[in-house]
Amino acid sequence: MNCHDDFTNSDYIAFDEKAFITRIKIRIPSLFRDEYDRICAPLHDYEYDQYALLDLIEFFAQNIEDISERWNNERYRNYQTIDCLNTSDVFENFQEAINEIFIESGLLYELTDEKIIERIVENSPLTAEIENNFAVVHEVGTRELLKDAVALYKTPNPSARQDSVEKIWDAFERLKTYYITLDKKHSSEKIVNDMAGGNDKFVDLFNDEFKMLTEIGNKYRIRHHETDKIDITDIRYYDYLFNRCLSLIALAIEYLM
Repeated sequence: MNCHDDFTNSDYIAFDEKAFITRIKIRIPSLFRDEYDRICAPLHDYEYDQYALLDLIEFFAQNIEDISERWNNERYRNYQTIDCLNTSDVFENFQEAINEIFIESGLLYELTDEKIIERIVENSPLTAEIENNFAVVHEVGTRELLKDAVALYKTPNPSARQDSVEKIWDAFERLKTYYITLDKKHSSEKIVNDMAGGNDKFVDLFNDEFKMLTEIGNKYRIRHHETDKIDITDIRYYDYLFNRCLSLIALAIEYLM
């Protein structure tokens, strides 16, 4: 907020703590607060949303900026001036400190260069190369669904697992219609034939996998709104389903024309 200092006869911007707290309330409503509505560290026996803490870290990461500090007079030092700069080189130090805490705490999270926290999934088939290959997908809808699915898959909060599977299955179904000059059946056949390279054994293999994934999507509750499907009762199944579907899609993408 704007203020004026009579001693220096100059205007300055002060930290508006009240506005900051209000902003955090809006951005991260589930962040733990004490009985006085103050943001604070919860005690061990308190129930709280631990993932809200990760949201708070991301908030600071995305808003942190460099400052320059100087005294009005190096001898007397009557007052100090702090200038906010339009750079964020300090983020690297913040990122390093946060990731060190994750490592020391045994938490499989990482604050990335994009200033978001992602979970580290050990032995996952998802690689940077696979993500980069999404650019080969010229159909915008499929490409965006794949990007959204991966972002949700990497999200630390377990509640995003079903969303990631729903997105990857939507991408799978949309991929079947990739060749718009063909109907869905013949488009799928072209994708499979290109993958198999004319080898009938692999045509059968990939056809079976396409059919199996389609059957899984029809039988199990992949999408939130479907109430007549088999519930996925163990959250760990979502990673399996995601990676199975991703593996087929990733291979198919390599053969798209």
